[in-house]
Amino acid sequence: MSIEPKPHDDVLLGASGPLSLIMAVASSALASLRLRSLLHLLAPWPHKTASSSPDKLRPTAYLDGLRGFAAFLVYWHHHQLWAHVPAQAAVLEQSYGYGGEYYFAALPFVRNFFHGGHYAVAVFFVISGYVLSAKPISLIQAGEQAKLADNLGSALFRRWMRLYIPILCTTFIYMTFVHAFGIWIDGLEKRGSYPSAVWEWYAEIKNFSFVFNGGKVGWLSYNFHLWSIPTEFKGSIVIYTCLLALARCSRNARLWCEAGLIFYFMYIVDGWYCALFTAGMLLNDLDQLAAKDDLPAFFDRFRPYKTTLFYTMFAAAMYLGGCPAHSTSAEELRKNPGWYLLSFLKPQAFFDVKWFFLFWAAVFTVSSTPHVGWLKRFFETRFCQYLGRVSFSLYLVHGPVLWTLGDRLYSAVGWPKESRLLNIPQWVNAFPLPTSGPLGLEIAFWAPHIILLPVTFYVAELVTRAFDEPSVRFPQWLYKTATSAARPARLPA
Repeated sequence: MSIEPKPHDDVLLGASGPLSLIMAVASSALASLRLRSLLHLLAPWPHKTASSSPDKLRPTAYLDGLRGFAAFLVYWHHHQLWAHVPAQAAVLEQSYGYGGEYYFAALPFVRNFFHGGHYAVAVFFVISGYVLSAKPISLIQAGEQAKLADNLGSALFRRWMRLYIPILCTTFIYMTFVHAFGIWIDGLEKRGSYPSAVWEWYAEIKNFSFVFNGGKVGWLSYNFHLWSIPTEFKGSIVIYTCLLALARCSRNARLWCEAGLIFYFMYIVDGWYCALFTAGMLLNDLDQLAAKDDLPAFFDRFRPYKTTLFYTMFAAAMYLGGCPAHSTSAEELRKNPGWYLLSFLKPQAFFDVKWFFLFWAAVFTVSSTPHVGWLKRFFETRFCQYLGRVSFSLYLVHGPVLWTLGDRLYSAVGWPKESRLLNIPQWVNAFPLPTSGPLGLEIAFWAPHIILLPVTFYVAELVTRAFDEPSVRFPQWLYKTATSAARPARLPA
């Protein structure tokens, strides 16, 4: 027995039926949407947002610009050290006149633009302490204890994902890229197979992302520049813990406790990064009190000298930010002209002397910037605001771009390095340029950045759109979903 089609079955099932037409239109729309999303992701220009307009800058927009410029200093620092031979790189990490050598790039103040990466990291940590504590401190000062508990719970819930999702994604892609194309990377041992490479990446990343790993500094084979991220996470926990502990304290007691913690981290134990985060928290507390004209009376005596004090602090920050970093010992620091007397200020607890001086440099920088008009305006410019938007991604990707493309371009323009001669001889002196001239300003150093800068910024822009911004939105969504039926949190009595 055969079943004959009904007269109108072709309308529903046929190629020209309305249902097929709807499905075809939907499929086309979906494909178009995917294409637009892909083009949106891959577009080489920054996407304009409401926050990108200079007329709508937040009161603390200068901090975004400062963070972005600091990330750019890290980029520049790493390129200076990577491109030059070890003897030249050592000069950049020593003071002007060390060993009878005098280079423009090693001059006080100037050296920050060639060797400012460590200074920049210290600034990162102070800014993080400032920003992470901003909302909780406003709630503490307003006496909103229940809202504070919710805020701290949300912040702690989201923090690990916000920091590590971009790292997981970028290092996995970089590992896959290097293995798939067999790219030689200086200092990176080749893995036998892709599964073994994935396993080694996993073994490293799981320990790297574990905050209680015995105090060891995490180093990732596929991006050793990211050593500061576990430190960032630990500092965040310090901030959240301190805010919770001090939530019910009086104004003066809270300020004294914050200052006391800084002293403890600086002079009793070697907790330099905790001191940087806590200093950022103290600065934010003082700024919010100042905005309400509620500072302790102690500060009134400094009002007539405020401008002079902040300009002096900025000048001191620029000098201290250039602390020589070629050795961790105070004895070696004393051999650097301009640092002999200062070296005796190092607390006994400090292992690496540079972080003591970089602490003061970073704190003075962050505290003085909003009070030095031209400096604040510079960090509020479009360029610095853009750097601030992509700062985390720039920090994540500048190393991989340097080790893949940068190493080959530096080889091509004539920078000698034995590992390059052995592993990428076809690139060596392909387009030789003069390597003579002032250290750090050679034509052969600057020329590759005609390519490297745009490529690095483009990759940073892609990572910002693909991983950085979603790593903010996803934890927010997850926390909201996980707590949608929960009762409001309360601080312990």
